[in-house]
Amino acid sequence: MNRSRLMRLIRFYPPYFFAGIRVKNVSEDFRYAEVSMKLHWWNANYVGTHFGGSLYSMTDPFYMLMLLQNLGRDYIVWDKAASIRFRRPGKGTVQAQFRITQEQIDDIRRQLETQEKIEPLFTVQVRDEAGEVVAEVEKRIYVKRKDVRG
Repeated sequence: MNRSRLMRLIRFYPPYFFAGIRVKNVSEDFRYAEVSMKLHWWNANYVGTHFGGSLYSMTDPFYMLMLLQNLGRDYIVWDKAASIRFRRPGKGTVQAQFRITQEQIDDIRRQLETQEKIEPLFTVQVRDEAGEVVAEVEKRIYVKRKDVRG
């Protein structure tokens, strides 16, 4: 999928649209993405800070999508597990930045030359406007090379 099509689709993806989550940027090579969310009455919790489910939602499914785009059609890529650790109340606008390096992509390919499947772990921080960490999300991604025997 090309970048502009992904941006159009994700802009109106119901869990993002209704939570107020905005995808600000996805790089052409799908190795960087930036997502933000403003605090509104509809995404606030009982005490007026960002609802934890919305904080998690803004981090899902970027690493899976980024790996799918960078590894190509010869690989199966799924979100396997996730955990979130809340560090401080989220107020105002929060953002998350996702990065995957060429070295990480090469390492995944190299590992799959000798292993049937791997489950790399990626971490992303959700930060407030002051740069303080609001939450840390760990994403475990399942990656397997497709059986290409004909």
